[in-house]
Amino acid sequence: MKRYLFAIAISSIFSVSPLHAEKSAEFFPEYPLYNDAGKTFLDKIEPRIGKIDLPDGVSLDLRDKFYFLGKEDTIAVLTEAWGNPPTSAVGSVGMIFPVKYDPLASDGWGVLLSVDKIGYVDDKDAASIDYDDLLNTMRRDTITENETRKQDGFEPITLIGWAAPPVYDTENKRLHWAKELQFGNAEKHTLNYDVRFLGREGVLIMGYVASIDQLPEIQASLPDVLSTPSFAPGKRYSDFVPGVDTVAAVGVGGLIAGKVAAKAGLFAIALVALKKFGFLLIVPVAWLWRVIRRKSSTS
Repeated sequence: MKRYLFAIAISSIFSVSPLHAEKSAEFFPEYPLYNDAGKTFLDKIEPRIGKIDLPDGVSLDLRDKFYFLGKEDTIAVLTEAWGNPPTSAVGSVGMIFPVKYDPLASDGWGVLLSVDKIGYVDDKDAASIDYDDLLNTMRRDTITENETRKQDGFEPITLIGWAAPPVYDTENKRLHWAKELQFGNAEKHTLNYDVRFLGREGVLIMGYVASIDQLPEIQASLPDVLSTPSFAPGKRYSDFVPGVDTVAAVGVGGLIAGKVAAKAGLFAIALVALKKFGFLLIVPVAWLWRVIRRKSSTS
């Protein structure tokens, strides 16, 4: 059974000194099991816990459930460790991870964070959306985007379908859904589980990066993830002032489909799929230990 290590909460990712960030060698229980390359990678990131302040009035209360990596560390994880293209980190303000997984864990996952100031999203369309029709539209859009992906040297993506159909919480202004994706001809499919929190000036975007076989674990984690972020007073959805504040060019359906009006000049990220590669940084004894531990836990 893993022993989780926690430290004092920090107040802000912008004001905190690096001396107050956690040291990977002490924070991650499986740090000693990695080879030199794995340890070197973990040494350069700074996991942080507790209260995290993000831009535009968003804050995270991670409690003892998650840890946070800032923007630069997130870029390193997405591109160097997980093999995603540099564009996958565009607009990101960081990531959160469950404390039981380090970023190199073969069975781990993370949640990518960004804030999109598209304006107040009118949610009146939420009750009338036909999600089957929306899925067909998204499939066509994915096929169109594949031409650009191939020109840029990346393999095409196939949108298999909903891994979990969209759910909109009208009271808390929270939206979440999951797509099942296939990269190229890969036998193992990728899970993109997306969460949106609606605010006065835009949306907080939370995107799970995980494999499709992790869906049960991701769904189990959802209540904790949904309770993590909040908007500050004055930035909440209920603080919207008609005739004064900017209204987004899309509704709830547009958020799911990744549609943003071209005239808004904004980058739609909903169809930017992320992929985790198999890790080559764990020494063989670490792999063997994990197998033994799993078997002993099920016996």
